[in-house]
Amino acid sequence: MIYRASDWRDALWVISAFTVGHSVTLALAVTDTVAIREPIVEFLIPLTIVAAAMENLVARNRDRASVARRIRPLLAGAFGLVHGAGFAGYLKSLFVERIAVPLLGFNVGIEAGQIVVLTAIGVALVVVDAAIRRAQHGLRLRPSIPVLQVRVVGLSLMIGLVAAVWAVERRPW
Repeated sequence: MIYRASDWRDALWVISAFTVGHSVTLALAVTDTVAIREPIVEFLIPLTIVAAAMENLVARNRDRASVARRIRPLLAGAFGLVHGAGFAGYLKSLFVERIAVPLLGFNVGIEAGQIVVLTAIGVALVVVDAAIRRAQHGLRLRPSIPVLQVRVVGLSLMIGLVAAVWAVERRPW
């Protein structure tokens, strides 16, 4: 996560864009308007995670990357479209006739859950940042390497690598 506590509005835009994309795909799939083969979806989901990790590495300095700040919600919306397709089959089996209210409830729950989880992660990252600062000080590393940059690079590389392995394992060919 490349956001600082002061970036909460930007983070909320990204979370909401993801949920909107997720909701659109779920609605289209559950109503049989769009059908996406499951093996393709299972392959695309980790690819979106790899893409997000790479974007974090390319646009590390958010203050200088105003274009990245504007594009992130669009990317999150597109990623939400893919991730929503992952839930479509399961939700379709739950909905018999009336889908609007259960689908809305599911999406509100997803949005609330994302906000709660990301808030908890944010708190945990404050602790990680403090540990990185202590390690930098204890090892007498240059303080010019920002803690946020160390965290973003480290987490993005780890998450991107795991997602890349997951994509290879789920490739549809």
